[in-house]
Amino acid sequence: MRTLAGFAFAAAAFAGANDTFLIRNADVYPVSSAPQMNVSVLVQDGKIADIGAKIVPPKGIKIVEGKGLRVYPGMIDSQTNIGLSEISGERVTVDTGELGEFMPQLRALIAVNPESEHIPVTRVSGVTSVMTFPAAGGRGGGRGGGGGQIISGQAALIHLAGWTWEDMEINRTAAIHVIFPSLAGGGRGNPAADFPEEGGGATVSFAERKRQYDAQIQKLNDFFDAARQYQKEKTSNAPGFRRDLKMEAMLPVLDRKVPLAVAASRERQIKDAIAFSEKQHVKIVIMQPRELHTVMAELKAKDIPVVLGRTEELPENEDAPYDQAESLPGQVFKAGVKFAFTSGNSEWSRNMPFNAGRAVAFGLPEDEALKAMTINPAEIWGVSDKMGSIEKGKWADLMVMTAGPLDALSNIKKVYIKGVDIELTNKQTRLYEKYMGRP
Repeated sequence: MRTLAGFAFAAAAFAGANDTFLIRNADVYPVSSAPQMNVSVLVQDGKIADIGAKIVPPKGIKIVEGKGLRVYPGMIDSQTNIGLSEISGERVTVDTGELGEFMPQLRALIAVNPESEHIPVTRVSGVTSVMTFPAAGGRGGGRGGGGGQIISGQAALIHLAGWTWEDMEINRTAAIHVIFPSLAGGGRGNPAADFPEEGGGATVSFAERKRQYDAQIQKLNDFFDAARQYQKEKTSNAPGFRRDLKMEAMLPVLDRKVPLAVAASRERQIKDAIAFSEKQHVKIVIMQPRELHTVMAELKAKDIPVVLGRTEELPENEDAPYDQAESLPGQVFKAGVKFAFTSGNSEWSRNMPFNAGRAVAFGLPEDEALKAMTINPAEIWGVSDKMGSIEKGKWADLMVMTAGPLDALSNIKKVYIKGVDIELTNKQTRLYEKYMGRP
């Protein structure tokens, strides 16, 4: 009797599990392999258990009819402030931009607000996970002076579902964010011309900007040298050794276990960032570059990936081609450089697939655009064994839709995060229902 009761209880629990189900007779686009038409996907305990045409579903399992629908892996946005910035113009709702030039010990993850309105808005577009950064979004790169932040802290890779930030965590230290120093100007007119000081004050000569830039590069190298000295003292258990949180945060970087996410947009700045990474023997990812023509061969040779920003942007300067942003992804692909897409902030994350679609219109193959939002970022941030494609053993981060993610007319029917069926509602849908029902 006890055994029968046990079986009955197990069957009931299995049938009621919200992360165990079968999607039946759908077209599956794994990304990592060729599409499979009219097959089923078995999900058990939040992970993909099987994919095939002849899967016999366990008794009592929930069946999701997928006929006429497509299944894709959930998308990954590689640079946002989701959970940290609610209303960019209202300071009390923004938890980024801490003071201090070198703050690698700061963790974005512990400040993430799981109740952010940006999360459900982003999920309904099929974005199931994001990198959230401790500094303000957008294209980075300090201007070389003014004592601005250089290392802002630890970027976290999170799922867009969970009661707490602990529930949302994928990797709390997926990268250390570096805002690489830069000379002002460089793209408009004469690079040796005077530049207005930040804040609208007096102009500062190129020579002075260069002096400030060199000073910041030296500061950055000095900080890394200090971190290496700290590493040696810790390893040798030197007399008088004292633990330092800033230096502790740098140890995984020095061991090449954690990459530097380097904000650098101009070619000269990117070249200097590459030279710095070679000197310090660290891994880097270039974030939101806009000028890459003379550095793409070097990026390819050194296996340095890039994260490309929005294609819906104006040219960088008056001499740039009109389609600079739209054409860049196709050029990066042709050069053989691994890349991923990002929205660059919280409010535009929902439009990431449409930005990728613009890149396709300007020469990027469609399947590569899809990879740049799924398996490529998973590989760049070191989690491709868990997510980024539809494969056995990976988390069931899935979107079920009527057409492809790059199609603006496609309708997303379901989104799953770790096998949990996510309710496709947000502030906009609530307001729509409210005012549609107005007497």
